[in-house]
Amino acid sequence: MRTRPARAVSIVFAWVAITTFSGVLIETLLIYPNVFADVPTSLARSTEFFSEVGPGDVFPVLGLTTLLTGLLTIVVTWPLRPARLRALGAVAVTLLGEFGFSAWFFWPRNTVMFVEGPAVHPAGELARVAWEFETGHWLRLALCGVTAVLAFSALLRVLAGRREAASVREVV
Repeated sequence: MRTRPARAVSIVFAWVAITTFSGVLIETLLIYPNVFADVPTSLARSTEFFSEVGPGDVFPVLGLTTLLTGLLTIVVTWPLRPARLRALGAVAVTLLGEFGFSAWFFWPRNTVMFVEGPAVHPAGELARVAWEFETGHWLRLALCGVTAVLAFSALLRVLAGRREAASVREVV
Protein backbone atom coordinates (compact mmCIF):
# COMPACT_ATOMS: atom_id res chain seq x y z
CA MET A 1 0.00 0.00 0.00
CA ARG A 2 1.24 3.45 -0.82
CA THR A 3 1.20 5.08 2.56
CA ARG A 4 1.69 8.75 1.72
CA PRO A 5 -1.68 9.27 0.02
CA ALA A 6 -3.42 7.19 2.68
CA ARG A 7 -1.73 9.16 5.43
CA ALA A 8 -2.47 12.55 3.86
CA VAL A 9 -6.11 11.79 3.08
CA SER A 10 -6.67 10.22 6.50
CA ILE A 11 -5.22 13.30 8.21
CA VAL A 12 -7.58 15.56 6.26
CA PHE A 13 -10.56 13.31 6.99
CA ALA A 14 -9.81 13.20 10.72
CA TRP A 15 -9.26 16.98 10.79
CA VAL A 16 -12.55 17.70 8.98
CA ALA A 17 -14.53 15.27 11.16
CA ILE A 18 -13.06 16.71 14.37
CA THR A 19 -13.67 20.26 13.12
CA THR A 20 -17.28 19.42 12.33
CA PHE A 21 -17.78 17.86 15.76
CA SER A 22 -16.16 20.87 17.41
CA GLY A 23 -18.41 23.24 15.49
CA VAL A 24 -21.55 21.34 16.49
CA LEU A 25 -20.35 21.26 20.10
CA ILE A 26 -19.76 25.05 20.10
CA GLU A 27 -23.17 25.57 18.48
CA THR A 28 -24.74 23.43 21.21
CA LEU A 29 -23.06 25.17 24.11
CA LEU A 30 -22.91 28.78 22.92
CA ILE A 31 -25.58 29.38 20.31
CA TYR A 32 -28.52 27.12 21.17
CA PRO A 33 -29.04 28.48 24.68
CA ASN A 34 -29.70 31.86 23.06
CA VAL A 35 -31.78 30.51 20.19
CA PHE A 36 -34.12 28.56 22.48
CA ALA A 37 -34.08 30.81 25.57
CA ASP A 38 -37.53 32.36 25.19
CA VAL A 39 -39.50 30.75 22.36
CA PRO A 40 -41.02 32.28 20.18
CA THR A 41 -39.29 35.63 20.82
CA SER A 42 -35.81 34.09 20.79
CA LEU A 43 -36.54 32.34 17.47
CA ALA A 44 -37.37 35.67 15.83
CA ARG A 45 -34.26 37.27 17.34
CA SER A 46 -32.13 34.35 16.11
CA THR A 47 -33.56 34.56 12.61
CA GLU A 48 -32.59 38.22 12.50
CA PHE A 49 -29.14 37.52 13.98
CA PHE A 50 -28.40 34.77 11.44
CA SER A 51 -29.63 36.78 8.45
CA GLU A 52 -26.15 37.07 6.92
CA VAL A 53 -24.67 33.66 7.76
CA GLY A 54 -25.89 30.96 10.08
CA PRO A 55 -25.39 27.32 10.99
CA GLY A 56 -27.44 26.28 7.95
CA ASP A 57 -24.85 27.92 5.71
CA VAL A 58 -21.84 26.26 7.33
CA PHE A 59 -22.75 22.79 8.53
CA PRO A 60 -24.03 21.34 5.23
CA VAL A 61 -20.65 22.22 3.67
CA LEU A 62 -18.76 20.67 6.59
CA GLY A 63 -20.97 17.59 6.48
CA LEU A 64 -20.46 17.12 2.75
CA THR A 65 -16.71 17.65 3.15
CA THR A 66 -16.67 15.04 5.93
CA LEU A 67 -18.53 12.61 3.69
CA LEU A 68 -16.31 13.19 0.65
CA THR A 69 -13.03 12.97 2.57
CA GLY A 70 -14.37 9.85 4.27
CA LEU A 71 -15.14 8.23 0.93
CA LEU A 72 -11.70 9.15 -0.34
CA THR A 73 -10.17 7.68 2.82
CA ILE A 74 -12.00 4.41 2.17
CA VAL A 75 -10.58 4.29 -1.36
CA VAL A 76 -6.96 5.01 -0.39
CA THR A 77 -7.01 2.73 2.67
CA TRP A 78 -8.71 -0.19 0.94
CA PRO A 79 -5.71 -2.53 1.33
CA LEU A 80 -5.46 -1.69 5.05
CA ARG A 81 -8.55 -3.41 6.46
CA PRO A 82 -8.54 -1.94 10.02
CA ALA A 83 -8.37 1.64 8.71
CA ARG A 84 -10.89 0.94 5.96
CA LEU A 85 -13.44 -0.51 8.41
CA ARG A 86 -13.19 2.52 10.67
CA ALA A 87 -13.52 4.91 7.75
CA LEU A 88 -16.53 2.91 6.51
CA GLY A 89 -18.08 3.21 9.95
CA ALA A 90 -17.49 6.96 10.05
CA VAL A 91 -19.01 7.43 6.59
CA ALA A 92 -22.01 5.28 7.52
CA VAL A 93 -22.64 7.32 10.68
CA THR A 94 -22.28 10.55 8.70
CA LEU A 95 -24.55 9.44 5.89
CA LEU A 96 -27.29 7.69 7.84
CA GLY A 97 -27.00 9.31 11.24
CA GLU A 98 -26.21 12.89 10.45
CA PHE A 99 -27.60 13.46 6.94
CA GLY A 100 -30.49 11.04 7.18
CA PHE A 101 -31.46 12.06 10.70
CA SER A 102 -31.16 15.75 9.82
CA ALA A 103 -33.37 15.44 6.75
CA TRP A 104 -35.98 13.35 8.55
CA PHE A 105 -36.02 15.04 11.95
CA PHE A 106 -34.50 18.54 11.82
CA TRP A 107 -35.51 19.97 8.45
CA PRO A 108 -39.27 19.88 9.16
CA ARG A 109 -38.69 21.47 12.58
CA ASN A 110 -36.45 24.16 11.07
CA THR A 111 -39.29 25.00 8.68
CA VAL A 112 -41.79 25.28 11.52
CA MET A 113 -39.51 27.42 13.72
CA PHE A 114 -37.61 29.62 11.29
CA VAL A 115 -39.53 29.73 7.99
CA GLU A 116 -43.18 29.63 9.01
CA GLY A 117 -42.68 30.77 12.60
CA PRO A 118 -45.29 32.59 14.70
CA ALA A 119 -47.16 33.75 11.60
CA VAL A 120 -48.35 30.16 11.07
CA HIS A 121 -47.86 28.37 14.41
CA PRO A 122 -49.02 29.26 17.93
CA ALA A 123 -46.42 29.88 20.65
CA GLY A 124 -47.15 26.55 22.38
CA GLU A 125 -46.46 24.57 19.22
CA LEU A 126 -43.25 26.51 18.57
CA ALA A 127 -42.10 25.78 22.13
CA ARG A 128 -42.83 22.05 21.68
CA VAL A 129 -41.00 21.92 18.35
CA ALA A 130 -38.05 23.82 19.84
CA TRP A 131 -37.87 21.31 22.72
CA GLU A 132 -37.95 18.41 20.24
CA PHE A 133 -35.22 20.07 18.21
CA GLU A 134 -32.98 20.63 21.23
CA THR A 135 -33.53 17.10 22.50
CA GLY A 136 -32.81 15.54 19.09
CA HIS A 137 -29.76 17.72 18.71
CA TRP A 138 -28.00 15.82 21.52
CA LEU A 139 -28.21 12.70 19.36
CA ARG A 140 -26.79 14.62 16.41
CA LEU A 141 -23.94 15.83 18.61
CA ALA A 142 -23.24 12.26 19.71
CA LEU A 143 -23.27 11.05 16.09
CA CYS A 144 -20.79 13.78 15.13
CA GLY A 145 -18.61 12.63 18.02
CA VAL A 146 -18.74 9.01 16.86
CA THR A 147 -17.76 10.11 13.34
CA ALA A 148 -14.81 12.11 14.69
CA VAL A 149 -13.61 9.21 16.87
CA LEU A 150 -13.88 6.73 13.98
CA ALA A 151 -12.09 9.10 11.58
CA PHE A 152 -9.27 9.63 14.08
CA SER A 153 -9.13 5.90 14.73
CA ALA A 154 -8.80 5.28 10.99
CA LEU A 155 -5.88 7.71 10.90
CA LEU A 156 -4.21 5.91 13.81
CA ARG A 157 -4.63 2.59 11.96
CA VAL A 158 -3.04 4.08 8.85
CA LEU A 159 -0.10 5.32 10.91
CA ALA A 160 0.19 1.97 12.73
CA GLY A 161 0.07 0.12 9.41
CA ARG A 162 2.86 2.30 8.13
CA ARG A 163 5.04 1.40 11.14
CA GLU A 164 4.25 -2.30 10.70
CA ALA A 165 5.24 -2.16 7.04
CA ALA A 166 8.50 -0.43 7.98
CA SER A 167 9.36 -3.02 10.64
CA VAL A 168 8.67 -5.87 8.19
CA ARG A 169 11.10 -4.30 5.71
CA GLU A 170 13.74 -4.11 8.46
CA VAL A 171 13.39 -7.83 9.17
CA VAL A 172 13.64 -8.77 5.49
